[in-house]
Amino acid sequence: MKQTDIEKVLLEQQDELQALKDEVLIHRPEEDFINLQSKLAQVVIGVRRSGKSTLCFNALMKAGVHFAYVNFDDERLDKLESSDLDDVLQVLYKIYGDFDYLFLDEIQNIDAWPLFVNRLLRQKLHILITGSNAKLLSSELATHLTGRHHKIELFPFSFKDWCVIKDIDYSRLTTKNKGLLSRAYEEYFQQGGFPELITGIENPKEYIGTLIDNVIAQDIKNRYNIRGIDALKRLAHHVLNESPTLIAKSALQNIVGIKNERTLANYLMYLNQTYLISTINKYSAKSRERTTGEKAYAIDVAFMDKRENAFSGENLGWRLETIVYLELLRRKSRADYDIYFFQNRMAEADFVVCDGNKTLAVYQVSYDISNDKTKTREIRGCIAAAKATSCSNIYLITNNERGVIERNCYTIQVIPVWEWLVGNE
Repeated sequence: MKQTDIEKVLLEQQDELQALKDEVLIHRPEEDFINLQSKLAQVVIGVRRSGKSTLCFNALMKAGVHFAYVNFDDERLDKLESSDLDDVLQVLYKIYGDFDYLFLDEIQNIDAWPLFVNRLLRQKLHILITGSNAKLLSSELATHLTGRHHKIELFPFSFKDWCVIKDIDYSRLTTKNKGLLSRAYEEYFQQGGFPELITGIENPKEYIGTLIDNVIAQDIKNRYNIRGIDALKRLAHHVLNESPTLIAKSALQNIVGIKNERTLANYLMYLNQTYLISTINKYSAKSRERTTGEKAYAIDVAFMDKRENAFSGENLGWRLETIVYLELLRRKSRADYDIYFFQNRMAEADFVVCDGNKTLAVYQVSYDISNDKTKTREIRGCIAAAKATSCSNIYLITNNERGVIERNCYTIQVIPVWEWLVGNE
């Protein structure tokens, strides 16, 4: 690629970056995970359009450092090759002058990028990287940047982020704030956490549909050289329609028309690695049994119903369970635990949170427990999981009910989801 063409693109990207300085961008907790003084490359990964670039930009602006920026997820740079990276660096110095910080957005689009980053780290530059494919980044970082990178996962907005945007104080649960939080949660419950949906998109279905298509075409098809993607698309939309769902591979093969079991396993792995879905395993005290069961969740509730021919939007229980799971994922980055689901012949519980072989908490999720039959079933699942895991911290998360249930020497804390999401448990 000609250096003059590279310069033209990077100058326009600099203008886009400058425009961001005039916007009001909220602080997200994940910014604190970025250490700009570190000698390690700071790597932010997550689904497309979750706010990775803005997160890095905020961290750099807050620190007041001079940095250069290049976004490789630009169709004008799609002909860029690894041999052009030195030209990119030269142009960046021409545009920005001398700099100690370099922000490389969606760099995984360039082959051999880890070697380039490794060389920059040896030159004492502070590097920020974003990417949308966990496997691609992790495998290449592990190969070429062992011990020289720090990974930060970013998901769509949490409910706390939503409250910050809406200027709602979630730190004090006064009568007024409880009402405002409950109202805000109903909006979040329906809308999901993608930043651009919150700020206002005229056609959310078109936005989400295009986003999913881009992930499949660019982050999966192009990365893994898949010839036809019709079966992959059918698989993605079916899993999102059914999520949260147990993965039954033989049934999936018949439903989406994938004959080869290994192909199906690879496609599911790609959907996971690109953050369209997230999967957890079945809890068992035996390590080998933890791989026999797998459950899939959409990475945001917007993926469940804001698509053409989506069918899962009206299932409020599934939607609530997904929101709780995503919050557990966010908290996992700060607490470093593992998440499983529990199931035996008699009962099941949605989440078991473990630190090694120690169970920290059992979470059961139910939209409405006013029906005695439903309430009995949910309590049975709580107690079965607590017994099997020797756990005394049991939570039953509902849409709007609270209280304490004492049963069989176990205490179950019943808490409204919007209170739990802001950390009041």
